[in-house]
Parts: sequence; C-alpha cells; structure tokens
Amino acid sequence: MSGMQTTNVGANPNSPIPMETIVIASAPPPEPRKPAVIVNRSGYFSRINRQNITPYAVFFLFIYGGMDFAASLGWNETYSVLLFTEYSYCWFIGVVIGALAAALTMTFLPKQVYYVFGGLMQLTGSIIFTAAPEDYAACLAARYLAGLGIGLITVPFLIHNAEVAPRNFRAVSGATEQCGLSLGIVVQVVFTTEWASIVGSTPNLVHGIIGIVISLIGLAMTGLAVESPIFYLRRNQETLARRSQEKLLGHAPGGVNAALEEARKYVAESDSRSLGEDLVASVMPFLKMLFFRCFVAFSFSLPLTISIISSTAVAERSLSAWPMYLFGVLRSISVMVALCCVDSFGRKAVSLVGLLVMAGMSLGLAGIYADLANISSGYYMTQATNIALAFQAFAGFFICSSSAYMGEAFPLRLKSACVGFIVIMEQIIHVIVIACVSPVPSQHFLFQYFLATGIIMLVGVIFFAVSMPETKKMTLRQANHRFQGWYDIKIY
Repeated sequence: MSGMQTTNVGANPNSPIPMETIVIASAPPPEPRKPAVIVNRSGYFSRINRQNITPYAVFFLFIYGGMDFAASLGWNETYSVLLFTEYSYCWFIGVVIGALAAALTMTFLPKQVYYVFGGLMQLTGSIIFTAAPEDYAACLAARYLAGLGIGLITVPFLIHNAEVAPRNFRAVSGATEQCGLSLGIVVQVVFTTEWASIVGSTPNLVHGIIGIVISLIGLAMTGLAVESPIFYLRRNQETLARRSQEKLLGHAPGGVNAALEEARKYVAESDSRSLGEDLVASVMPFLKMLFFRCFVAFSFSLPLTISIISSTAVAERSLSAWPMYLFGVLRSISVMVALCCVDSFGRKAVSLVGLLVMAGMSLGLAGIYADLANISSGYYMTQATNIALAFQAFAGFFICSSSAYMGEAFPLRLKSACVGFIVIMEQIIHVIVIACVSPVPSQHFLFQYFLATGIIMLVGVIFFAVSMPETKKMTLRQANHRFQGWYDIKIY
C-alpha cells in the first residue's frame, strides 16, 4: 500500500510461530514539481517576423517619393506650367546627391540613420510646399530636399532588404520600393488631374498636405527597421550581430544560428578576396544591372506623359479624363500582380514578359507618331491612348525584379558603390530626356523617342534572356555567383 511500511520484529524465519508484524505509517512521497511557467514579457514586436516587416518601414516614404517623381514628369500644375524648367529636373538632381552621399558613407553608418534623415528631408519639403505653395523658389527648394531624402533612402534600402529578407521572400519585400513609388504616382496623377474640384488653390498645397501626413507615418514606421547582422559582422561586432539576428528571427528563434552562420560565410568570402578580384567579379553584374535598372527609367517618362495627356485631349475631346486616371492606376495594379509572381515563377521570366510588351507598345506609339497628321486624328489618338495604357499595365512586371536584383548582384565590398552609381545613372537618364524635350519638343520628338526606346528595349530582351540569372530562393552568396557568369539562359 502506498504510504505504509511493513516490518517483521523478533521472528526466526525457520520458526513455525507466526511472526509479529508491526505496521509503521510513513509519509507520502512528495508530488513531482511542476515546471515553472515562463512568461514572455519581451513584447509583441520581438515575436513577429521582422524580416518581412523591415522593408515596410520605409514604404510610406517611397509613396511620397512617387508623388515627387510623377510631378517631375509632367504631372504638376496644369500639365504645362513649369514643365520644361528646373522644376522638372531638380528632384532628380536631389536624388543624385542623396544617392552619392549614401554610397560613400554606408560602410560607417547604420541604415536607420538614412531612413530617419531621408524622412526628415521629405517632411521638410512637404512643409515648405504647404507653407508657400505659390512661391516658385520655395517649391524648388522643397523639391531638392525631397529628392535628397529619397536618394538617401533608396540606396541603403536596396542593400538592406537583400541582407535581412528571407531568401524565399526577398523579391517581394524588395519590390516594396517600386510598389510605394507606383502608389505615389497614382496619388499625384489623380489629384493633379482633378485638382480644381478638390481644392480651389494650387495643387502644390494638396501635394504638401498629403506629403506631411505620409512623411510623418513613414518616420514613425522607421522604428520597425532592424539593422542587418552583416553590417555588424563586417565590423567584427559579433554580439551586436547576434542580437540583430535574434530580433529579425523573433518568430523563429531556432533559426538564429543557421542564419548567422550563413551571414558569416558571406562576409568571410568577401574578406578572402582582394579588391582587384572583387573588381573583376563586379564587371558582369555591373553591366547587367546598369542596363536593367536604366530601362526602368523608360517605364515612366516625360514623353509618355505628354503622349497620354495629348492623346486623351483629342480622343475624349475634353469631355472625360478617365484614361489619365487609369494610366496611373494600371501601373500600380501591374506591380501588385507581379508581387505574386517574382518569388514563385521567378524574377527573370516575369521581367522579360514585361519588357517585351513595353518594347512592342513603344514601337506601336512610334508608328502612330511617325505621321504628324495622326496627332489631330481622333481614331489614331484613341489608339495611342490605349497603347499607353497597355504599356503601363505591363511596366510593373518589369520594374519589380530590379529591386531584388540590385541587392543580390554585387560583391559585398563594392555593393554600395555599384548600387549608388546605377541609381545615379537612372536619374541622369531622366534628366537627359527632359533636356531633350526642353524648351519646346520638336514635331518628331515623340516618334524619335518611342522608336529609339522600343529598339533599345527589344535588344534588351534578347540580352537579358541570355545573360540574366534566375535567383529565386537563393542565398546572397549563390545569387552573386550566378550574376558573375557571362551567360545564363535558364528562365525558370
């Protein structure tokens, strides 16, 4: 029996006399101790997947960048005021300065510094727009500041995202850049097209008010950003690197060691090469991404804006502006559709489809504008409107992959310099196109532009089909090795 002990006293085991039995009660055995309940008091944000949430920390800042981007390419005032002046290209100059500053200092400063400082630049520009919407000099300064801000944000983000995002989600999170810019374009196109019915003042006031709200939200969300463990490993700060990885993988703490070990291999591989070896290894990735990213500039340009506005005016006879609304919306929709494909079907296949359609649509517009008589024809201008809409409907398929590719392509030591230079070249292409339009476009300018870009993009389809790698679900080391090859014909 439990709790009882039986003892035989004074008995001979060989005796026939019954033994005297004494029953002694004993204390019951102690109950097994229940394991202590550990309460996680570290908070909600330590348990969520901050690998995925970090890119969205700057999402709203990219939205305001998209608004300024559209304003630089014709979607300001009444489509003609200040169109061919410094007002158009000053934002791009600001982006160039910001990208250059970020590329030169990224080795020393954490990414959150750039996000916060860039957001403050955008907020300052928005306040100036709101305070002095009619002052040309003030608005010019505001646009320089906003451009500087988006330049400071873009280069660090492209690199940061590639380092913190999970490998099977890297393209989607990287496409946050283009998704934010596209939504900003939609906002700018819609309220510029309909500004007279929204507010009885300059659209710069609306631009500034929306910018203040978006910038404040963006600044608040920068607190979600977590620095990459690679940044600390390059500085031999092992403790901070582990702490950073634990924050990123708060939802899956079991994967911290494996992720940190992969980051160590990535850094060690970079450190094992000389600067000369890195330069040689960067040649092919640089050429591929220079052309790829600069083609993004053709997806939304001043001639395309002139085409959709002028063709809509003739085709709709000023009775409706629905094509211009749809022009902005279609780009955003195509980006969101592409988001569902870039990490499943792959970056390469999706981007090639988008670029091929863009090339065909551009050549179609060139065919229409080849005959100057078509400019006043309702039939041909209706076709030009439809082609421009189709162009934007597929532009998002091409531009989405560029963000992920930029973070994957280059050796670690030269990544900030290569990414910064390519972002700068993208802005310079916009400035060159604006300069070719200014002060008054020639009668054959639209034909020349669309013919040239159509041919260039068609050649680009062939070049990328045989040289661009498919990097879905790869580590940064694997993706970088694939980029270094002279050719890569694998599509899926």
